[in-house]
Amino acid sequence: MREIVLDTETTGFDPLTGDRLVEIGAIELDNHLATGRTYHQYINPKRTMPAGAFGVHGIGPDILEPPRPARADEVTLLDKPVFKEVAQDFLDFIGDSTLVIHNAAFDMKFLNAELKAAGLRQIPWEQALDTLAIARKKFPGSPATLDALCRRFHIDNSNRTLHGALLDSEILAEVYLELIGGRQPDLVLAPEPKDDKASQDLQASQQWRPKRRDVALPSRLTDEEAAAHAAFVEALGDGALWTK
Repeated sequence: MREIVLDTETTGFDPLTGDRLVEIGAIELDNHLATGRTYHQYINPKRTMPAGAFGVHGIGPDILEPPRPARADEVTLLDKPVFKEVAQDFLDFIGDSTLVIHNAAFDMKFLNAELKAAGLRQIPWEQALDTLAIARKKFPGSPATLDALCRRFHIDNSNRTLHGALLDSEILAEVYLELIGGRQPDLVLAPEPKDDKASQDLQASQQWRPKRRDVALPSRLTDEEAAAHAAFVEALGDGALWTK
């Protein structure tokens, strides 16, 4: 099963107001394992780079307004191709494989806007798999940014001081693997347990589940706080939720 983990960087938030792609990074997975094939391309957006976008990804100081000299570690864009010149190579790389994207709606709207402007076929929305939606469903109420998921799964993203499409794709591939069950989803691959005390202790710790306390913990509310709360509820009238 071939999948493409993909990320983009842009000049802003909305292609309908003139924002453009400036970088695409993608890596190929086969049966959830990286094959080593990647796609990486910087793109000349033919427009100035807003300071806010530059602060996120650090790309394109030579087309900032006002312009300034680029540092040695910064990527310039004036010598990079426009999207139309690389669009077909990009389409050939992704083919009809599932695109694994974090916040897929954002990247897809930019990719399809650029493809439409280039006169090429657009990518069907159903071809994208949104890891942000997966994370929110799996961990409701918890932060679901890429950085937050890296912390949850103990994935090293220390090199991610700025956003970069290829680096983010590599990190996302690890996060995606954890979201769908981790590196060992099949219990058949687990080693046979050894009949020793350490193994028994490990199995016991893995099987432990919290249970309700026999005696409830004492309330931390003071008498003054409880009285103040009761007065507040009484002031709300008979329709107050706390009176029901």
